[in-house]
Amino acid sequence: MSLMRRSAVDAQHTRDTIIAKAAAIASVDGLEGVTIGRLAADLAMSKSGVLGHFGTKEGLQLAAIDRVIADFRAKVVEPALTRDRGLPRLTALCDHWFDYLADTGLPGGCLLTAAAVEFDTRTGEVHDTVAELWNDWRRLLRAELKHTGLDVDQCLFELMALGPAVNQAIQLHGDRKAPERAKRAARTVLLVKA
Repeated sequence: MSLMRRSAVDAQHTRDTIIAKAAAIASVDGLEGVTIGRLAADLAMSKSGVLGHFGTKEGLQLAAIDRVIADFRAKVVEPALTRDRGLPRLTALCDHWFDYLADTGLPGGCLLTAAAVEFDTRTGEVHDTVAELWNDWRRLLRAELKHTGLDVDQCLFELMALGPAVNQAIQLHGDRKAPERAKRAARTVLLVKA
């Protein structure tokens, strides 16, 4: 491997390490808890070494969100897209969502759920990104609901309420059975026989 190529690989590895640490911190302390100084100290790097990969704290926050959403898509959306449209796909999307909430791989649970609360009244690119991600999720569920003959708006509202409830039950109350309860609740909303 050439020196230039190895340097690029090393830089990407360092960037990935910073993003992983930022996502872990943000899952516990919120995206605002991600500071360049804290990351530098935790990763034994200089502040300029951390900042050099992202340009700004906001750039780092957005990179952490991008990492989490890529993981969400891989674990929740992509497996469900193999199912038939309508109820089979909706049920799979919900099941995978609730399973993901039980094991996000982050110490503080779902970063996207926490970021929605943290940034709901703020302005700026992080708010806009978080809002758009949640809108994408809503659009996906809505598109599948349109194939069911059910009341789309009511079902969408009820399904969207389940995810944050699962995350809170797990993180705040240690309820490891919350995903299974949510799966049953989703089937009730979707009128699927258990």
